[in-house]
Amino acid sequence: MSLVTRLQIAGCGMHLADQIALVGVPLTAALAFDASPEIIGILVACQSLAHLLGSIPAGLIVDRGAPHRVARAAVLISLFGFGGTAASVVSGTLIGFGACVTAAGFGIVLFVLTVLSMMPRSVPPTGLAQANARIEMPRAAASFAVPLVLGAVISVATVDWVFPAAIAGGVVALAAVAGLPRYEAGPPSAGSPLRKVVEGGAFVRSNDLLMAIAGCALFWNFAFSALLVTMVPLITDVFRMEAGVFGIAMAAFGLAAFAGSSLAARYAGRIRPSLILLFGPGSSVPAVLLLLSVSPGGSPLPIYAGFFLLGFGPSMWMIAQNSVRQLVSPRAVLGRVNAVIQTTIYGARPLGALCGGFLISATSPETAVAFVALAYGLSFAGAAFSRLRSIRSYGDLATAEAG
Repeated sequence: MSLVTRLQIAGCGMHLADQIALVGVPLTAALAFDASPEIIGILVACQSLAHLLGSIPAGLIVDRGAPHRVARAAVLISLFGFGGTAASVVSGTLIGFGACVTAAGFGIVLFVLTVLSMMPRSVPPTGLAQANARIEMPRAAASFAVPLVLGAVISVATVDWVFPAAIAGGVVALAAVAGLPRYEAGPPSAGSPLRKVVEGGAFVRSNDLLMAIAGCALFWNFAFSALLVTMVPLITDVFRMEAGVFGIAMAAFGLAAFAGSSLAARYAGRIRPSLILLFGPGSSVPAVLLLLSVSPGGSPLPIYAGFFLLGFGPSMWMIAQNSVRQLVSPRAVLGRVNAVIQTTIYGARPLGALCGGFLISATSPETAVAFVALAYGLSFAGAAFSRLRSIRSYGDLATAEAG
């Protein structure tokens, strides 16, 4: 079994478990613990904090450790977290539930960063984009399928089975990573962990391609979080539609992400990277503007089309920018580079959500949508006015960086 196939199977298990947790935490908190909205919000924040606070430490571990060992450790951490979460549901321990959910999230973060750092060691530059697309497909498929399945099953069954299902996903991942090839650990480096983190951030700041990627990701995730906060009041109060329209829109988003990843897996090597790097953030602007064309009581099809476009182009962009990151970052700092950009992404999301909520309260959902479109426009500008627009092929980029 090839490395990419093993990582794809492991990704299926890990992302299945992660999506189950993402959807299952608020449902379980409400149905099993009878938690208040405030407590549910804290539990959901615990999941986000794992990504926000765990990325930098995980990047340090990835740069220093042997990737096959770190991947196994990541899966075991998640398994421990999901096991503790299931036990907390049975025992009715809410604090333990939140702590174990956070622990499982740390394992997911460590796994994702390890995979990103492992790929350039075994895949040639010209094949990186297609390999990254194959690795991304399980995440996209899980984001589409899990909410639909959980919503359907929980309507007729209890939530007791939710986290055992996540454990099953972790077991599949553990079986896959157990056979990973052995890699050497990263070279030892002097200095404190803080100094090493600063070195990773300094490398991102000194590389114009990485800075452009970070800027695109910051504005895009800021906008997306603001949009998610805006959508339910926009659908119910302005468009006069059922709130369930939002669920269908998110399913369209997940389906589009899977379609974009599948297309990249087949044709990424034949498409000029600059086109994808421009299309991803650029397509998000008209996608949001479609929402402004919806009339009250009219058809929800423009909403579904807009969310499909939001999932399709950016999913391909994510694969392309992962490949660029891997090619321009030296192996010794790749984990920290990925961690810095991941922290930027997860730091932008709560800010976007807060701004979206404030704008709705202070003005209107329509104003919030216009603000989201502006933020997406800034994301596109980050690509359009940078060297990202001139990348002709991954092979040429690897040669240029080596020179």
